[in-house]
Amino acid sequence: MSIQLHPQPLTADAFKPYGEVIEADGEAQAINAGNAASFTDLANVDVADEGGKVSVNIYNANARELPFKIEMLERHPLGSQAFIPMHGQRFLAIVLAKDGVLAKDEPLLAKNIKVFISNGRQGINLAKGTWHHPFFAIDGGAFLVIDRQGVGQNCEEYYFDKDNILVNEN
Repeated sequence: MSIQLHPQPLTADAFKPYGEVIEADGEAQAINAGNAASFTDLANVDVADEGGKVSVNIYNANARELPFKIEMLERHPLGSQAFIPMHGQRFLAIVLAKDGVLAKDEPLLAKNIKVFISNGRQGINLAKGTWHHPFFAIDGGAFLVIDRQGVGQNCEEYYFDKDNILVNEN
């Protein structure tokens, strides 16, 4: 099966089945005697188990080009994972589904993959268990990554055997 995917704009409503969009949008709260504005509680960082803790990281991502062939997806069953551009870089969020336990012989349905493009002022927080492609930066640079660190197997991978899944520009 050959599937052509095209990125769609990243919006909170469209991305809701996969996690949260992180952006400074809406009403800000004045803080620090009016010298700053705060957009609070933008994402549910979920590492709630006894063996994990929040890990704050910076990834320096290389720019990648389209078209691009998707060969695999991964998910993190023990924690959410957030990606936030530090200098206005665009990136793709390539996602499939939240949770869903698969039997060893049950395939992920490639036709259900969605591709979102950040405008560079948005980040994402992938919900725990969301199938996604490893990070894909359109514009290279530094990204703040909030992840789970600790004991336990927190990365599962799925490889597509027969599907030809291509992500093209709009």
